[in-house]
Amino acid sequence: MQQSACAIGRLVADGPWIGFAPSIDDGYDLVVEGGRRLSATPVDVLALAVLYFEDSVAEPPEELAATHGDIGALVRHIADAPGSPSDLREHLAEAVDAIDDGLAADAVITRLQAALPRGLDPRSHLASRAEQAGRRAG
Repeated sequence: MQQSACAIGRLVADGPWIGFAPSIDDGYDLVVEGGRRLSATPVDVLALAVLYFEDSVAEPPEELAATHGDIGALVRHIADAPGSPSDLREHLAEAVDAIDDGLAADAVITRLQAALPRGLDPRSHLASRAEQAGRRAG
C-alpha cells in the first residue's frame, strides 16, 4: 500500500504539484501529481527542501501541503543514511539543526544548499525529474 504524498508546490502555475512520500523500502519517493513516482535520490530530497523554504513555488493543494515537521523528517532521513560521506553528513546535520531550531528560512536554505552539488538549481533539477517520472508512467 502506498503512503499519502506531501506536496511542496507547483513548479509552474497551474502545473502538477511535486512532493514526496515514504516508499516501501524505508526511503522516499519523488511524487508528481497524478501518481507518478520515482525513487527519490538525496539530491531530490534536498532540492524539495530548498524549494519548501524558498517559498518560490505555487501553492500545493492545502490538504497535501508538507509541513515544517515533514521537511525536517525528510532531511533527517537523508542525514542518517548509512554510507554518506562525512562532509555531506556534517552539512545535513547542520541543516537538520537549523530546521529543528526554527531558524530563518534563508539560514536553512544556506545549509541545505551547502549539501547540494555546486551549481545545481533545485527547481530545474526537480522539473527534469518530474519529466522523467512522466516518461516512466507513459
